[in-house]
Amino acid sequence: MSKARLPTRDGVSASTMVLPPLSALDFSPDSLLSFLEHSAHNSRRLDWEKRLKNGLVVDDDGQALAIDAPYLTGQRIHYWRDAGIEPRIPFDEQIIYQDDHILVADKPHFLPVTPTGGYVQETLLVRLKKRTGLTDLTPMHRIDRDTAGLVMFCIRVQERDAYAAMFRERQLRKIYECIAPYSRHIDFPLIRKTRLVSSPDSFMQMVEIPGEPNSETHIDLIEGLGEYARYQLRPISGKRHQLRVHMNALGLSIRGDGIYPTLTPETAQADYDHPLQLLAKCLAFTDPVTSKNHEFCSQIQLGWPPNSD
Repeated sequence: MSKARLPTRDGVSASTMVLPPLSALDFSPDSLLSFLEHSAHNSRRLDWEKRLKNGLVVDDDGQALAIDAPYLTGQRIHYWRDAGIEPRIPFDEQIIYQDDHILVADKPHFLPVTPTGGYVQETLLVRLKKRTGLTDLTPMHRIDRDTAGLVMFCIRVQERDAYAAMFRERQLRKIYECIAPYSRHIDFPLIRKTRLVSSPDSFMQMVEIPGEPNSETHIDLIEGLGEYARYQLRPISGKRHQLRVHMNALGLSIRGDGIYPTLTPETAQADYDHPLQLLAKCLAFTDPVTSKNHEFCSQIQLGWPPNSD
């Protein structure tokens, strides 16, 4: 059974895994559960036991696998994530545009785009699937959980490649806005082109290193007021945390950033009163399927003018 034919469960699509050959493992699983226990480090044994008992792990024919199912090299299995009870993120997404091909949504701060870590139901993708009934909805790009603004989704499976190519070949214009310290010593507009890699000290951070640039951001000052200013950011590339790293490298760390310049411990309760002041503001492109010219702008407002807290 193809993954596309599997039903969604409470808005969550199935994930797929192919069981590797024993030669690729550093242990010898005596059952499917044994393998899942050792290989899926984000899920405890009891989580997998619960999924198997509840029929949430199936084979390629869609048949539920038993809790004592054997390990079969090369078998393709499908499973649904179950994160249990999640606290609601108290902000709502808005659908900016929808036709037969795409959906564009305004994502609030703090809401992940797709299931990750402890977030399943409280993600933009799952919320939209449940709200619209569009089970094949797929995000064509991502923005950080901390970042607010526009995210575009493809509605039809057969059209995903066309929209993915548009993003991959940078055939669209993306504009962000942010609030950061006001500098009177930097001449704007400017272009920052650097090489970004994962930090050797923290998987949460990216760092700039010498070498061939793999990231590019166009930065301009919109307006300044007191200690802070509002900036327009236009990313040409799409590296992880690119805008946050480039602004921080200028000595202009984005307001509310808990990762740059200093990584602060994530608390169980997010500080909803102090979101990251970064917004995916506008998307403009010619639709590769319909040839329509689209330009969308977020309805979310950053904290401007800034207060003193």
